[in-house]
Amino acid sequence: MKLLAFIFALTLGLLAKPQTIVFAAGCFWGVEKHFENLPGVIDAQSGYAGGNYPDPSYHKVLSYRYDTPKGIVNYAESVKVTYDDAKISTEDLIKSFWELHDPTQKDRQGNDRGNNYRSAIFYTTPEQKAIALRTKAEYQKLLSKAGYGKIVTEIRPLKKFYPAEAFHQDYLKKNPSGYCPNHATGVKFPAKAKAKVQNTKAITPLEGKEILVIDAENCPYCKAFKKKVASGYHGTIPLRFAREEQIRGFKLKTPVIGTPTIYFIQNGKEVAAHTGYLSPKEFYKALGAFKLGKNSEAYDIAFKRGTEPRFCKKYALFKNTGDGVFVDRLSGDILFDSKDRFNSHSGWLSFYRAQPGAVVERPDNSFGMHRTEVIAKTSGAHLGHVFDDAPGGRRRFCINANVLEFVPRSELPRRKKESSTKSTAKTEER
Repeated sequence: MKLLAFIFALTLGLLAKPQTIVFAAGCFWGVEKHFENLPGVIDAQSGYAGGNYPDPSYHKVLSYRYDTPKGIVNYAESVKVTYDDAKISTEDLIKSFWELHDPTQKDRQGNDRGNNYRSAIFYTTPEQKAIALRTKAEYQKLLSKAGYGKIVTEIRPLKKFYPAEAFHQDYLKKNPSGYCPNHATGVKFPAKAKAKVQNTKAITPLEGKEILVIDAENCPYCKAFKKKVASGYHGTIPLRFAREEQIRGFKLKTPVIGTPTIYFIQNGKEVAAHTGYLSPKEFYKALGAFKLGKNSEAYDIAFKRGTEPRFCKKYALFKNTGDGVFVDRLSGDILFDSKDRFNSHSGWLSFYRAQPGAVVERPDNSFGMHRTEVIAKTSGAHLGHVFDDAPGGRRRFCINANVLEFVPRSELPRRKKESSTKSTAKTEER
């Protein structure tokens, strides 16, 4: 029986053929990022489709976007999507395309103007064509009801796809803060009724703030997020992983169209969300906005390199604490020890040293000064500066109190145990 099962599985694997389809929905950087984050998508490649001249290049396509010579059809910035239709249906993929952008805009998406930014579907099978036409009609009704005009999307067979230059491939992976506008209308297809999942542990809301990460099996971006971000997170806000079918009782506005989907939640209600992989820098900046408040003094210090006033309230609270440690408010890492604290009479917390490996130092020549900036290694938060002017020729770490939390030493064993339990829950709660 085992041999027969193996042969059957092998036969299915040999018979399975990946499907390909090409989408154009504005700047291909963001379109590529969107599709490569969808479960079941094997590959997403930026390129050019829909034109009629040989060997298009990025600069050639741009030069024809407003003024195309007679007889020339310009190419659209496009993304070739290779997918496993056993893991993501063609219908779900095409519906995702409609929801990704505004298909009623001709030769543009937002401020990106020109025929190279036009909306198009280039199909490779009759089934894809049929689904594209049917879902277009369905989406037109939804758009019209929401006050939008007529869909102008081209739906044509794919003749030739030219991969874009290497610079454009995985552009937003290589440039996480790169240009990636959101042109979605916000109009959604009706959600499918979710099948009941047997023997699946339900994930229900916690009181207060939490971070909920929706992941999926065989999702490389989920694995990367766990390895590069979640494994080093020891903050006080709980971080949990779950499958979409596990969640119960949450009030979420952002649909799960790709994994990981990262929700920042308060009392079961979505405050903010992000679809796709977040680098440590992006995650902690988003966490800073959620935990500290984007308009707070602490956020200004951590992410805009601000400085708190001398003798501020937090300094007054922290200058004479009992025995303990000072931790990063975001990552939970121990940064400084009260044993190394001293009164420099500067009006800022001062320490002789930081905990080994907890901070990064780099030159800071802002405001015409030559200083050494101190940054939390895990979260990337700005902490303050270090100077060589402490008593006895020692170093003085001059640190903003607002980006720290104090933990009495007596609480460290309990905190370490809670952190260990939380870390186990991150990967084993299913």
